[in-house]
Amino acid sequence: MENKNGLTVIAALTVVLLGVTVLLCGTAGAKLQDKASKQTAPEAAPHSAPEMEKLKFYVGEWDYTETYGKTAAYPNGGTNTGVYSSKLGPGGNSLVNHFYSQGPAGDFEGLLVMTWDPKEKAYKGYAFGNAFPGAVVETGQFDGDTLIYRSEFSMGATRLALRNTTRLVGPGKLVSEEFFSAGGAPEVLFVRVEATKR
Repeated sequence: MENKNGLTVIAALTVVLLGVTVLLCGTAGAKLQDKASKQTAPEAAPHSAPEMEKLKFYVGEWDYTETYGKTAAYPNGGTNTGVYSSKLGPGGNSLVNHFYSQGPAGDFEGLLVMTWDPKEKAYKGYAFGNAFPGAVVETGQFDGDTLIYRSEFSMGATRLALRNTTRLVGPGKLVSEEFFSAGGAPEVLFVRVEATKR
């Protein structure tokens, strides 16, 4: 499915997923923050939002795999592999992530800037990718130990709703699942991401 700019829904979803996955790695931040992560993460300025502390463990390098379900876009499924790096932004008020993946689904490169929005009382993610112009804006909250992000955007005449859930499955390991709904249809599992910190 393509919009009038020639962008594929699948490419946009994949870049959004990668960006969300990067952000969602913060899910286990409070649990995994140890001496090593404190040594590699620069101290945040005193005025940074306390909510950013949950994401500080994420600073560093990660490897991940994306396993795509069998859908119309990928009848046989498929697996991409990728890497991303994350560092604190100015004053510790943001997290800046660069990511890249390649495989049967295509090559994707992107940037994700994460922050805490005190007015909305929510995490915000701003994803930029090689597969689409502008930015996709995501809004997230913790539900227990799971960080759930939601976003909506249009691809041509089709309205897409995304929901990403991420849970810790072990020290330095997490699983993220991206679901999407097109035009109000029931949600479908689009991709499962497994990430391991280097």
